[in-house]
Amino acid sequence: MVVKIKKGLDIRLKGQPALTLVTPQLTDLYALKPTDFPGLTPKLAVKVDHEVKAGSPLFFDKYRPEVKFTSPVSGKVVAVNRGERRKILEVVIQPDGKNSAIVFKKGDPKNLSREEIIELLLESGLWPFIRQRPFNVIANPEDKPKAIFISGFDSSPLAPDYNFILKEYVDSLQVGVDVLSELTIGKIHIGVKAGTFNESVFSSLMNIEVTEFSGPHPAGNVGVQIHHVDPINKGEVVWVVNPQDVVTIGKLFEKGVLDPERVVTLAGSEIKNPQYYKIAIGASVKCMIEGNIKRGNLRFISGNVLTGTAISREGYVGFYDSQVTVIPEGNSHEFFGWAMPRLKKFSTSRSYFSWLMPNREFVADTNLNGGQRAFVITGEYEKVLPMDIYPVHLLKAIFIEDIDLMENLGIYEIAEEDMALCEFVCTSKTEVQSILRQGFDLMIKEFG
Repeated sequence: MVVKIKKGLDIRLKGQPALTLVTPQLTDLYALKPTDFPGLTPKLAVKVDHEVKAGSPLFFDKYRPEVKFTSPVSGKVVAVNRGERRKILEVVIQPDGKNSAIVFKKGDPKNLSREEIIELLLESGLWPFIRQRPFNVIANPEDKPKAIFISGFDSSPLAPDYNFILKEYVDSLQVGVDVLSELTIGKIHIGVKAGTFNESVFSSLMNIEVTEFSGPHPAGNVGVQIHHVDPINKGEVVWVVNPQDVVTIGKLFEKGVLDPERVVTLAGSEIKNPQYYKIAIGASVKCMIEGNIKRGNLRFISGNVLTGTAISREGYVGFYDSQVTVIPEGNSHEFFGWAMPRLKKFSTSRSYFSWLMPNREFVADTNLNGGQRAFVITGEYEKVLPMDIYPVHLLKAIFIEDIDLMENLGIYEIAEEDMALCEFVCTSKTEVQSILRQGFDLMIKEFG
């Protein structure tokens, strides 16, 4: 089946990574960040100077203590960085180079019970790889999802190529799919880009349901794929997993140890040699950017330009991220601002001339190009959101905390990344994604 996505927007940026894979020198620090997990209230399991192995718990969920977050490497805890009201921001580990790891049970998932599989994922710290819709939070181990969705391609700006990343891990990918098959009462759905399935790494997988998608971003978003294949109704739960995380889960059942390996792209207009890097989860970006960035005031982003998180040049790759993007900061004043005719600026309207050059790559910065304005209906959101909901009405329902209206307007189906383009095109400069998270938090508070 081919699903044609007509609404959306492809943002072509300079700095697309070349299909070359580099293994940099080991970084001197790694970190796990509780802020990567929406809705989490972390409780520390270690203190500064504690020795840990790969797979040792660093912190856990206060309200679900069985959900653990484990160290990606062996070494010593050198810092617990906190923010306002002593909120835990990072647990930092200095590796010892020994690669010692806790040994877990391994085996064929087909010969294990569902309870044994869940227990192994929880103990190893890999359970957080499994997220649920609605609300885009870590899945509840007690739920039985009606389906599990994996998006086999990323359509966001400067996105990594999963076929290139996963070509060496097809066997582990299959084991990971077998693990997930034991956790759902339904099917394992994989979305692929139209016309690419036969040449993709997913073509040899068993026990999957494949759907092809064509069209602009956000066609690669798993939420959009769920909406068009098996929409979520009230009371239903769907789980989602990133393809690289499926491989990590598969390796656990093959080897019995936590393998934190992750392939990450370093991309963006301010990178001299954009390419792929083989690192470990939570690695500092310092090992990738050293000697590979241009001069100037730069923004470092863990993730893509639409949904990523700003980090420092010595910050850490996010738990779910397969991409690091570097672009100009954009805090300089522009003569005449938006009113000046420009040839090198990207625009969703015809204010500039980017619509005449659909294949041109542009340099984007973080400039808002205007200030906040009244939040009114303009029709811009609907042009880039290929889902059958009313986005502006949903956001206003969140403002007034009308739960019934939020339910009726589709809050169970949406996630922040699905409406990231709405934030990009918004003439009111509304922080759409943070408003959505407020709505999710309210729903979780009301219903648990």
